[in-house]
Amino acid sequence: MSVLNQKTIIENISFKGVGLHSGLDVNLTIKPAEPNTGLVFKRTDLKENNIIIPNIFNVSSAVFCTTISNNDGASVSTIEHLLAALYGLGVDNALIEIDNQEVPILDGSAKLFVEAIIKSGIKSSNAPIKIIKIEKKIVFNDGRKSISIEPSKISLDIDFELKYENALIGTQRNSVKVFESDLTDIYNSRTFCLFEDVKKLKAMGLAKGGNLDNAIVVKDNEVLNENGLRNEKEFVNHKILDCIGDLCLTGYKMIGKVICSQGGHKLTNDLLRKVFENQENFSLVEIKEKNLPYTLINKSYLRSIA
Repeated sequence: MSVLNQKTIIENISFKGVGLHSGLDVNLTIKPAEPNTGLVFKRTDLKENNIIIPNIFNVSSAVFCTTISNNDGASVSTIEHLLAALYGLGVDNALIEIDNQEVPILDGSAKLFVEAIIKSGIKSSNAPIKIIKIEKKIVFNDGRKSISIEPSKISLDIDFELKYENALIGTQRNSVKVFESDLTDIYNSRTFCLFEDVKKLKAMGLAKGGNLDNAIVVKDNEVLNENGLRNEKEFVNHKILDCIGDLCLTGYKMIGKVICSQGGHKLTNDLLRKVFENQENFSLVEIKEKNLPYTLINKSYLRSIA
């Protein structure tokens, strides 16, 4: 199966769960889609104007999760873990039917999404993939938070640093190559919060569906979850998972290097909006050869379609 052709899943995949923030029951089904469809959400509980396209400019909120909306106000939230799974596994086209406003949180990571997608299988089409290639370094700062993206020769790299005053979480840093690294630890890493923040979130009308089965809770120097952490860098690895999901909102594979310190959904979205303010910052390219090894992707093999 060529990594350079567009892909979709082979069989329908269904999930049932609860929304992390809404606390509402939700059913979600991922269905195969034709080449050049992209990833598309359809709110089946709405009779009309129910199609919502994941796109950086359709992000209506990036507070504690990523929410996308269409022009008629229909929205889907907490999309980042599902999109990270699809993006990391190379699924370009899928119809995602959902009967409520929030993607089910499942276990708080992308693990169950990834396992189900792999079980379904992925099929390749004859349509070539399109790639966004970063051409200039772009930096975005928000106080102590910072994020940048710069050109990379052949890969999408994410270098993420997390800093918490909590001694257990502390400072963590990790880096991955999204299309080359083993992302198992990234996919398996769960969302997390401090115990003292739980009441604050609930007072804001959030985390209504949160519990120790779908989120890590840290109290002082202790992880309250019975089985502890899944990997030693689970906190920063979850931030990388979120970042992958938010980068998926560009709509294409990306070649570039992201460096982030203390960021989150909003910072990533702010950076991407800044990138796409100027067409000189990026190029949209399409692969000519159908079976060209991934490591040989460079300008000499690309045809600009921007």
